[in-house]
Amino acid sequence: MTESDSVRAFWTGLGLPGLIDVHTHFMPERLMAAVWAYFDQAGPLVGGTWPIRYKLPEDERIALLRAMGVRAFTSLLYPHKPGMAASLNAWAAGFAGRVPDCVQTATLHAEPGAAGVVRDALDGGARLFKVHLQVGGFDPRAPELDEAWGALADAGTPVVVHAGSGPVAHGFTGPGPFGAVLARHPRLTAVIAHLGAPEYEGFFALAERYERVHLDTTMAFTDFARALGDFPPALLPRLRDLGLGGRVLFGTDFPNIPYGYGHQLDSLAALDLGDDWLREVCWNAPARLLGIGAPA
Repeated sequence: MTESDSVRAFWTGLGLPGLIDVHTHFMPERLMAAVWAYFDQAGPLVGGTWPIRYKLPEDERIALLRAMGVRAFTSLLYPHKPGMAASLNAWAAGFAGRVPDCVQTATLHAEPGAAGVVRDALDGGARLFKVHLQVGGFDPRAPELDEAWGALADAGTPVVVHAGSGPVAHGFTGPGPFGAVLARHPRLTAVIAHLGAPEYEGFFALAERYERVHLDTTMAFTDFARALGDFPPALLPRLRDLGLGGRVLFGTDFPNIPYGYGHQLDSLAALDLGDDWLREVCWNAPARLLGIGAPA
C-alpha cells in the first residue's frame, strides 16, 4: 500500500470526505530553501537533528497532498525580521490564487504599521494568519501589535500562533505573554500550534477560558515529539472534551516533518479518544473555522 493509499484509508474509514490540514507550509522558493538549510544545519531554534522528509519541488508537494486526500491546506509563512510581512502576504495571495485548495494566509511582525499590514491582507482575502514568536523574536504584547490583534479579533479571522517554548524557548514564549494578549483581546480567534508544547497545561487553560481559542495537533504524539517530552496523560480527558467541542484542529507541519504524513494520523488514532473525536479534529472543526464545505 502506498503512502497516499494508507492516508486515504484512514479518512474513508471514518466516513470523511478527506482531511483539512490547518498547519502546512508553502513559501517563496528562496525562503523555503533557506528554511530547509536552517533545519539541515540544526540551527539554534531547531533544538537538534531534524531531517525533513518532504524536501520536494512545490508542484510535487501539492500533488502529494491532493493524492492523500487533503482537501484544504495552508501556506503558513512567518517573517524573521521587520519589513517582510507585506511581501510575504502578497506572495501567499498569489499562491492561493493559483492553488485553489490552499487557504489564503498572511502574517505579521511587531513593527510600526503592523495594523495596516493586517488590514491590507484582510482586504486582500486572507482567511488565516500565522505568527511565529520564536522565529520572529518579538513580544506579542508589543504596543505596535495591539491594534493588529484588535483588527484580527474584530474580523474573526483565525491566527495560528507558535507561542509554546518547544523546541527552544525564549523570553516571549509560554502561555504568559500570549495569555496577556488574550486578556486584552478575548474575542481573538487563536489557534495555538503544537497544542502549546511543552506548556500544555497553560495553553489548555487558555483554551478553556477563552471560547475562541483552539489548539492544533501539529507533531503532537508522534515518536519524534515524544523524544522531546511526553504529553501529560492527565490532560487526555481535557483534550477529548476540547476536541469534541470543536476546539482541536488537525495540523502536521508538512513538508517540514522528519517522518511520514500518515504517522501523525496514526498517532492521533492511538490515543483511543474515539472516531467522533477524530472526525471532529480531522474535518468538522477546521471546516467550520475556515468556512469549508464538503467537496463535490
